[in-house]
Amino acid sequence: MNRIVYLNGQWLPEAEAKVSIFDRGYVFGDAIYEVTAVTQGKLLDYPGHVARFHRSIGEVGIVCPVSDEELLAAHREIVTRNSLDEGLIYLQLSRGPADRDFHFPKAPVPTLSMFTQAKKFIDDDAHVRDGVSVITLPDLRWGRRDIKTVQLLYPSMAKMEAEKQGAYDAWLYQDGYITEATSSSAHIVTRDGVLVTRPLSHAILPGITRGSILSLAREAGIPVEERMFTVDEAKAAAEAIVTSATQLVQPVVKIDGQPIGDGKPGPLTKRLRKIYIDYHLAHLI
Repeated sequence: MNRIVYLNGQWLPEAEAKVSIFDRGYVFGDAIYEVTAVTQGKLLDYPGHVARFHRSIGEVGIVCPVSDEELLAAHREIVTRNSLDEGLIYLQLSRGPADRDFHFPKAPVPTLSMFTQAKKFIDDDAHVRDGVSVITLPDLRWGRRDIKTVQLLYPSMAKMEAEKQGAYDAWLYQDGYITEATSSSAHIVTRDGVLVTRPLSHAILPGITRGSILSLAREAGIPVEERMFTVDEAKAAAEAIVTSATQLVQPVVKIDGQPIGDGKPGPLTKRLRKIYIDYHLAHLI
């Protein structure tokens, strides 16, 4: 690949972009990240992502070295430099390089980087048309899942376990209640047509697509409940859904090998995907 990446204010060929071996993002996982989708060469749902970025860095106490205007300009420029029509922009901010010490450095110089990945997600693919299967696993992540940190080892392990069992992904649970999927928000649709998702707390990431879907569903007159739901309730649901910037709205048709509903993508899932895409294609930045 010959992508142009952003690193601390410079535009570089990806092979020339280097980060210090002492960077705290590498040594301690002391970094946060954000992912923004791109379609038609423009940013999708960007305001929500930049707001969450600021929330994350505020929670961990890292100072962003650029202004919001500069950050938006960099997002637009990386799209242009890489001729990205559809795909993703990964933004990462670490506390920067420092001698290895559990204490934060007194005068940190943060490392800010961005790169792109080409990916098709607007048009329905096989996962959208046929749905995906998930397994359930205990949620063994740290207690501040509401911060979008780069500490993604356990989600990666969970994805690999799902792959090992022939599934697409894993839904994580704590005390019998679903928290979220490894890299997306989990939802169910009850037999009487209510969209249910876990309320925000330290237990889950405040998904930007999640929030948008809930808002758009309410505007469309779809009943919504933000409450906890169990693994057993999810398996007995009429529909199951995951939402994220990389998957938008995707149907889940099996949980632990058990079909959900009739084992096919449900009507509300399809409707929510259309509502989401129609709205955001009309509000690209």
